[in-house]
Amino acid sequence: MKALEALASDPLSLMAPDWAQTLHPQEAMLRSLGHMLQQEFDAGASFLPRPTQVLRSLATPLADVKVLIVGQDPYPTPGHSVGLAFSVDKATRPLPRSLNNIYKELQSDLGIPPAAHGDLSAWAEQGVMLLNRVLTVAPGAAGSHRGRGWEEVTDAVIAALAARNTPLVSVLWGRDAQKLAPLLEGTNIIESAHPSPLSASRGFFGSRPFSRANTSLAGQGAPPIDWTLRA
Repeated sequence: MKALEALASDPLSLMAPDWAQTLHPQEAMLRSLGHMLQQEFDAGASFLPRPTQVLRSLATPLADVKVLIVGQDPYPTPGHSVGLAFSVDKATRPLPRSLNNIYKELQSDLGIPPAAHGDLSAWAEQGVMLLNRVLTVAPGAAGSHRGRGWEEVTDAVIAALAARNTPLVSVLWGRDAQKLAPLLEGTNIIESAHPSPLSASRGFFGSRPFSRANTSLAGQGAPPIDWTLRA
């Protein structure tokens, strides 16, 4: 479990170099979180996603991020969480219902048919940061790692993006994500209801976040995102 050891001893080594430099003030908190996960693992408790994927959203360099999409915490279903908000492994079936709703809105917005898989890494490779507010969760227990310190780290991530003064569009789905708007003051923000089955029909469907994000990027002089997800 070298990745788990690294989370506790050298978490900055698991992210892009410019993120490591930017998040150096949060290193103590990151180490503390890594120790927490190590202790729980040693006691026989597991967590999601896998240790190698906990900081995956920070693999895309800070300088390359153009769109921020904020999730809540990882999928608590074993096998679903892969370290990118809303994304799952290509082999995962059935797809999470929130992701199905994202695909429905993508088709309505841009005419892009739903992908057969739920792997959103093609978006991340273009500079879409799929950032969960909390980066770990206990299997089967949604929200179980909230309030342990991840919020401090992800606040710092979001504040750093807003401070760059380079093209950025932030997509905030649901009330939890929308509470982050003050950290993003001065940047372009797209808000709507969350894509979960409980709220998608109350403002997520019809919100057109994908075309609106590309329009905003164009207005900031940045190339658009190709939201198509190929097999």
